Amino acid sequence: MQISITDYAALRERGDDHILLDVREPQELATCRLDGSLDIPMMQVPQRVAELPRDRTIVVMCHHGGRSMQVTQFLLGQGFEHVLNLDGGIDQWSVQIDPSLPRY
Repeated sequence: MQISITDYAALRERGDDHILLDVREPQELATCRLDGSLDIPMMQVPQRVAELPRDRTIVVMCHHGGRSMQVTQFLLGQGFEHVLNLDGGIDQWSVQIDPSLPRY
């Protein structure tokens, strides 16, 4: 149910099929974001759940991992089978993988 920053970086590097669901708010996305993410703020996920594919792995990301864990659990409860929380969120991504991304 969780994926580490380094494992996710490897998944992206390999080009494995997945959706990166970023559940941060628009003002957070304006500070920094990862290319290719599907951006749906956490509170909008229940209304927009139909936009998410059930046949692909979904990696859920937020700032540190708390909101994304809640969304991961919600999606699993909705019958999604392949959902992973990005442990540490964009903050740890900027620390461990891409220090050019601003931290906030």
